[in-house]
Amino acid sequence: MNTLENPMSESDAMAVMESQVPLPLLHRGKVRDVYDAGPGQLLMVASDRVSAFDVILRQPIPRKGEVLTQLTAWWLDSLRGVLDHHLLSCDTDDIIDRIPSLRESREAWARRSMLVHRTEPVLIECVVRGYVSGSAWKEYRTEGTLAGEPLPEGLVESQKLPAPIFSPSTKAQTGHDENIPFSGVVERLGTEEANRLRDLSLAVYEHGATTTKEYAIILADTKFEFGHHPDGRLLLIDEVLTPDSSRFWPADLYTPGQGQPSLDKQPVRDFLDGLTDWDKSPPPPDLPDHVVRETTDRYLEIFRRLTGTDLDEFRPPHFE
Repeated sequence: MNTLENPMSESDAMAVMESQVPLPLLHRGKVRDVYDAGPGQLLMVASDRVSAFDVILRQPIPRKGEVLTQLTAWWLDSLRGVLDHHLLSCDTDDIIDRIPSLRESREAWARRSMLVHRTEPVLIECVVRGYVSGSAWKEYRTEGTLAGEPLPEGLVESQKLPAPIFSPSTKAQTGHDENIPFSGVVERLGTEEANRLRDLSLAVYEHGATTTKEYAIILADTKFEFGHHPDGRLLLIDEVLTPDSSRFWPADLYTPGQGQPSLDKQPVRDFLDGLTDWDKSPPPPDLPDHVVRETTDRYLEIFRRLTGTDLDEFRPPHFE
């Protein structure tokens, strides 16, 4: 296990940069290491890697992978009956019962891993935006549109949209994703599947926005991924409504007409944006210790505010 000493807490002495698990490694992404876990199954290990401007930074963010995994499980538990998903288990003991060979490597993956159904991913990133912010604000400011569709005149940065908008993009294997209009999804996947992706994405966003509102948090936008199970089901896959896939704003600080503070890796972005001698390409600069600590605190805060439980005390729900 490739780790980094973490001085913040005795309970979390190590941060995971790369997992080492005794299963065939299929892929290392920006955050997740994906392993072949046997017929029809994958083990997805969420590392503490953090990226900015499509560059993976050298310092991990301790506990980030745990937050992403356990928060996804919490959301999927709340979505029972709304849609099908790929998660089989993220309970450490249950995963060991299913795959005994993982017992000795427990520390490398415990509480940061999901045992999931293997699916054929749909190569469309399903973005839903409830507020005009980030790249949506850039498009609106220059074109007056979002996802190629016209928006009302006179909107200001971070303003709430009249209704949430499905804003898809192609899921690039290399390079940047490309925003496309809904008609582009229809051309690629057909009308029926395009409508299903849009409707499911909007339903999950509405559920998330309603839930976060109860905790004085605004869900500004989020993205989902889907995959086809061999039995034909369309499953929600990967992470769901986490600080890495979503933009969460504290409701008490919300001020339309400007950028908003976010409960995510904003301290990392702020530090890098303040540098004048980095051109946003590898190799990245090192993060100061205080930026790493502040970012961990953001992830732990959103977890605690949503679940009402400290991460160390949270026990994941059971699924199959």
